Amino acid sequence: MRDNEEPDLYRERLPNVCEAVGTKARSCCSMRSVHRFLPVTDWLPKYQLNFLPMDIVAGLTVGLTAVPQAIAYGVVADLPPAYGLYSAFMGGFVYILLGTCKDITVGPTAIMALMVRPYVNGNPDNAVLLCFLSGCIILLLGLLNLGVLMRFISVPVTTGFTMAAAITIASGQINNLFGISSSSTGFLDAWIHFFGHIKETRRNDVILGCCTLLLLLLMRKVKDLPCGYRSLLKYLSLSRNAVAVFVGILLCYLLSRGSGSLPFLVSGSITSGLPPFRPPPFHTQDPASGEPITFGGMVSNVGSALVSIPLLSILESVAVAKAFSKGKIVNASQEMIALGMSNVLSSFFLSMPITGSFTRSAINNASGVKTPLGGAVTGALVLMTLAFLTSTFAYIPKATLAAIIIAAMLFMVEYETIAEIWRAKKRDMLPFLVTVLCCVFWTLEYGMVVGILFNALFLLYKSMKPQFHLETQKYNGMELSLADLKGSVDYSAAEYLKTAILSHVTGRQGAITLVVIKGDEIGSIDTTVALNLISLREDLALLDCNLICWNWSVPAAGVLCRMDSSTRQMLKFSKSFPELMESLEKESDSTVKISQIDD
Repeated sequence: MRDNEEPDLYRERLPNVCEAVGTKARSCCSMRSVHRFLPVTDWLPKYQLNFLPMDIVAGLTVGLTAVPQAIAYGVVADLPPAYGLYSAFMGGFVYILLGTCKDITVGPTAIMALMVRPYVNGNPDNAVLLCFLSGCIILLLGLLNLGVLMRFISVPVTTGFTMAAAITIASGQINNLFGISSSSTGFLDAWIHFFGHIKETRRNDVILGCCTLLLLLLMRKVKDLPCGYRSLLKYLSLSRNAVAVFVGILLCYLLSRGSGSLPFLVSGSITSGLPPFRPPPFHTQDPASGEPITFGGMVSNVGSALVSIPLLSILESVAVAKAFSKGKIVNASQEMIALGMSNVLSSFFLSMPITGSFTRSAINNASGVKTPLGGAVTGALVLMTLAFLTSTFAYIPKATLAAIIIAAMLFMVEYETIAEIWRAKKRDMLPFLVTVLCCVFWTLEYGMVVGILFNALFLLYKSMKPQFHLETQKYNGMELSLADLKGSVDYSAAEYLKTAILSHVTGRQGAITLVVIKGDEIGSIDTTVALNLISLREDLALLDCNLICWNWSVPAAGVLCRMDSSTRQMLKFSKSFPELMESLEKESDSTVKISQIDD
């Protein structure tokens, strides 16, 4: 590149909007787009008959976990237990059509239940409306291809949030584990209530809860026993939640036959039958006063949940998809479309907000599922439970459900990821710890926001100090400063760049007569940086020092030239540094001769 190249080299080239829209419109009409937006059309024609038994077994295994977990998460959300089951079937059917990952199971999760709880206020209609509105928001974000927004949430923040949620949820169940009646679910509230009412501990509940927790932890390891029935032990281990519920119901029923009273605190009766199909509630009544509440009133009641719940729902589901993608690229926007539609359609069956479950997805994967069709088997099992077994689940002890939840939370914490963060970069432990502490001692929603903002400060600080190396050199007796600038330089770094160079030059007390900024690795600059460079040239001129931009990339040099055509004199291009200095010396000699002729 030479100084006398044509002026339009630095002309700003704007995107051709019409051409881009036309290309996008043509691509939407292709079969590739059909496969992308409706993934079932891609995998269903390739479906093999030998996949069916594996999908059925995996679906049944997941269902045996989904049923007790759904009941438990309904309780965590402060909803009638049946609402947990209402939330556990529709997502599986929808995901078959729209989902991209064979392992994901969509349904109620511990985090979603905990996030919904503050907004229920004794009225399940709030949870159902929240499910519908969250689904609409997620669907809209997916259609707008905004899955890229998830990249702004770092691993330390998500790991800290998951750990805080696990601690909060497990702490909220400590009272039920010991048979103490409590409505406290927050970390501090739960433990204060526990120690304040520890004398109300029920012996039977403590024994059952602790033994169930121990049983669940031991059954995780059953599959690793060296024996000839490895396959049977694997499925027994995967069905441990169903085994725990069966044992708890059986003990409760047998021990209550002779006495006439229940030996444990139980979750209570579950509404029998399938949920009605009806639109989500857009108006309701206050459960205390009976006064009508309009749609606007319901929306104001859920407030910030319309931001936090869709965000966390997307985050959880996409994280699960990435964990089981097995080398495939996860289409985050399509996952959002699938999740949004799952929530929207589930709300017509009295569902609370749902998302991808890591626990059940791991069971699905371990069971050898081949396609998303396994979700239909899981959904069918939940529907059969609602139709025929709800009266039986009235005998589920609260201590059993508490043990199931606590056991799940123990393994929801990403211990390996925390260790990796510590080994890789200890500074990343700061956003992790900030997120954990704020989520545990404040709220999950605000804790997540604080964690994201705190982590963003690292990015802002980094952008304030560009990749910049400044050194002093001598060439043929002349002292000069060579600055090597790399990457994209934005407005936040403009003042730092100018100050650093000026301080360096003034610190040499007039010895430096030339500053060269090497820019072949500059990605781009913005208007603020260009203005500061022009100002820097003027300030250096007052110090009898010249400023040269050497081998700058076309995008960066273009910003300078378009702002001020005189800056083209600053731009120099050569193959080597000695060649640059020779050209500058020739220009200097030419200038001297011209001035002598003028004289």
